[in-house]
Amino acid sequence: MQRITLCISTTLVLVLLGLMVLSSLTARQLSRYVKENLVVTVILADNASQDASKQLGKQLQQKVYSKSVEYVSQEQALREQTTAMGEDPREFLDGVNPFPASLEVCLNSDYATQDSLKWISAELKRDTLVTEVTYQEDLMQQVNHTLGKAALVMAVLATLLLIICFVLINNAVKLGVYSRRFSIHTMKLVGASWGVIRRPFVKTGFGIGIVAGLLAVGVLSLLVWLLWRNDANVLTILSWRELAFTALLVMLFGVLITTVCSYVSVGKFLRMKAGELYKI
Repeated sequence: MQRITLCISTTLVLVLLGLMVLSSLTARQLSRYVKENLVVTVILADNASQDASKQLGKQLQQKVYSKSVEYVSQEQALREQTTAMGEDPREFLDGVNPFPASLEVCLNSDYATQDSLKWISAELKRDTLVTEVTYQEDLMQQVNHTLGKAALVMAVLATLLLIICFVLINNAVKLGVYSRRFSIHTMKLVGASWGVIRRPFVKTGFGIGIVAGLLAVGVLSLLVWLLWRNDANVLTILSWRELAFTALLVMLFGVLITTVCSYVSVGKFLRMKAGELYKI
């Protein structure tokens, strides 16, 4: 019964740890997703031909900072703006299309920063086909500032939770060993070595760690499945690589912490004399 209780308590702590890891990974992936969907618009000159514009787009696609490049013709820009405004602007401009062709560049997340955008913008403007480079500077600053604060908060919470998980599992293991402290002393009296005495406790801790880890992974998998059933787009932000990493981390932490705590806790009682066992 005591092993079952220890296994359940360890499982609950590991589920909590797994949720925190998933939250941290989700925040990281969400940060990347948001940054990579911030668009830099490269406005092209009126005399730029479609072939030359598409060739420039291919060149930009080869740049290390580019994630994707899309060519937007004047006609496409007109259609998009007409749909957005609900009326054709050419009706007020004597049939003239006021929208230039452009290239919409989505950056890799590492380059979606204010400093990187300055030199990228300067580089783009050196091309004779480019008349202007625009991006939402305020939004970019706000996104980076908000995501930076969120990452710091998540790191602090993850560290605190890791310490709490260690303390809770360690105390649970200690209670299990504490209830058998007199058995440990009896084995000492019959001449058993410390290694022989430790072995069954360490094996038990190892087994509990594996079972608790598997149960925790099962619970986390169920929660992710429920999220996926509610919104399939969750896998856009949280890929299978992050899920596998979380499962592996939960398993390793569960096995490591229960095994180490069992080893250390038994050692504590091995060093005690008979009289001391009655005082604790």
